[in-house]
Amino acid sequence: MVKLGHLKYAAALAVALAAAPVAHATVTTIPQSALVSSSGYYTNSIGAVVVTTGGGNASNVGDPSGRNDDGFSGPIALGFNYTLFGTTYNTIFINNNGNVSFGNGISAFVPSGPTGANQPVISPWFDDVDTRGTASGVVHYQLTTPGQLVVTWDNVGYFGAHDDKLDSFQLVLRSDSFNVPVGEGQIGFFYGNMPWEQTDTSQVAAVGFGDGGGNGEVLAGSSTQANLNTVVADHHIWFNQNLTVVGGGVPEPASWALMIGGFGLVGLAMRRRRTSVRFA
Repeated sequence: MVKLGHLKYAAALAVALAAAPVAHATVTTIPQSALVSSSGYYTNSIGAVVVTTGGGNASNVGDPSGRNDDGFSGPIALGFNYTLFGTTYNTIFINNNGNVSFGNGISAFVPSGPTGANQPVISPWFDDVDTRGTASGVVHYQLTTPGQLVVTWDNVGYFGAHDDKLDSFQLVLRSDSFNVPVGEGQIGFFYGNMPWEQTDTSQVAAVGFGDGGGNGEVLAGSSTQANLNTVVADHHIWFNQNLTVVGGGVPEPASWALMIGGFGLVGLAMRRRRTSVRFA
């Protein structure tokens, strides 16, 4: 018997391949040496539950528990300006599948990566997060500090509704005018326990940034290296306003042109088908 998740995956793949244009894109690699050993989140103040406003499979729009699969929430007013790839935003979408985006939500679940997203995206862990399992946590956000957004995927499970392993990771996003402390950055990815990577869709996760048109910056091994979860676990990485690594390493000096064809843009049309300790 073919599993429902696989049927949805096949259908989404067919749509993506039919619709995706062929284009050149420039992608810069972030070396894994840029990751800095640490323990847990930047802050344990994880804030309110993210309640979905839209999305794909089982997005459970409006469910106050925040449990969903492939859902997103937004637009959420930031209360500050943030510039990504030359465009300034004051609202954001928080997506269940390990990323935030600008302009629209993303329900894509296949982590072709930030460069495969059809909206500008920041992706601490682009993967098929599913918070429907009873032991899974959900996604939270807080805007307590002026000029700063914190989004936390707190002990979250994976598709389909699995909660035997739970990942914990956090995004820190700061305004263009934020007074950044020495040694920190405008954007931070923080990872705690990360026991799962592959899901019932059998994909490899991706970390980085994308401009919605195929260009971006990704951590080495994104979408290709099995067990990337063990690489990022108990580490963090800061980026400055230009997406340059702050301490611990720098992006590879050369970028390369990639031919992004149908397979490279699989994530564009995808629909379907979660212990926190303080680090300071």
